[in-house]
Amino acid sequence: MENSQKKQVFLFYCAECEDLARQVASQSDHITLQTIKWRTFDDGFPNIFINNAQDLRGQHVAFLASFSSQGVIFEQLSVIYALPRLFVASFTLVLPFFPTGSFERMEEEGDVATAFTMARMLSNIPISKGGPNSVLIYDIHALQERFYFGDHVLPLFETGIPLLKQRLHQLPDSDKIVVAFPDDGAWKRFHKQLDHFPMVVCNKVREGDKRIVRIKEGNPAGYHVVIVDDLVQSGGTLIECQKVLAAHGAAKVSAYVTHGVFPKRSWERFTHKDGLEKAFAYFWITDSCPLTVKAVGNKAPFEVLSLAGSIADALQI
Repeated sequence: MENSQKKQVFLFYCAECEDLARQVASQSDHITLQTIKWRTFDDGFPNIFINNAQDLRGQHVAFLASFSSQGVIFEQLSVIYALPRLFVASFTLVLPFFPTGSFERMEEEGDVATAFTMARMLSNIPISKGGPNSVLIYDIHALQERFYFGDHVLPLFETGIPLLKQRLHQLPDSDKIVVAFPDDGAWKRFHKQLDHFPMVVCNKVREGDKRIVRIKEGNPAGYHVVIVDDLVQSGGTLIECQKVLAAHGAAKVSAYVTHGVFPKRSWERFTHKDGLEKAFAYFWITDSCPLTVKAVGNKAPFEVLSLAGSIADALQI
């Protein structure tokens, strides 16, 4: 896109996302960081002030959010609902990780699909002067969740897979890569984006009271196998996949997830500790979950693939 056609974007951000916001702004002269005063009243409820609000009239505005816990959602929603009302030309919510995405269906009467609840909350963002708002999300758990959003917002689904492909091509054994999926769901979600790599598909089968990971198709023997999924929580499935792949002759095993959620510091299960076998050669995550990025730091085998360039490009759509 020619510079004359690019729009100037004013980018606000939550406190957790400051590092990512600065990286996004560094990608383009057409993105200007803006600040918010995040304060609280004595009772603990938010006391928020949007700086330079009058200067936003007629401008393209975005907000970089992180819904990492229930406790931060309300204060960020307060800003998200306020910004479009400031007579902005357009408003884009950048929510790299849609946190309730894996709770998108009911298996029995009484289940609550909280992904639908979250989508409804975001669908009620006030329409800006320029029309419906955009919501940018990376690798949402199920693509059909786009239909959970109402007509007042336009969900834009992007993916971190190009970052993985770029990194794989940089490896010295890039010609010996096999991509593995931990289940059929991951295969359906990502195989078309990785179809130039040989593939292995795993699945879980029930043996008595246990669910055991097995290789459904493909051969990992002699290859550097990279397990690909959209997110990781405890990491138990990835660990079981690694064991099965290694047992079937994989030369090395690595993993990629767009969203390293890792509740209760479960990332510690994967770190290379002295005297312990290095089960994973690499574990790639993006910076969609800022608290995880800060926690893993430079700890092997973790590497962070930044979404900053992709977000900067998406803000010009």
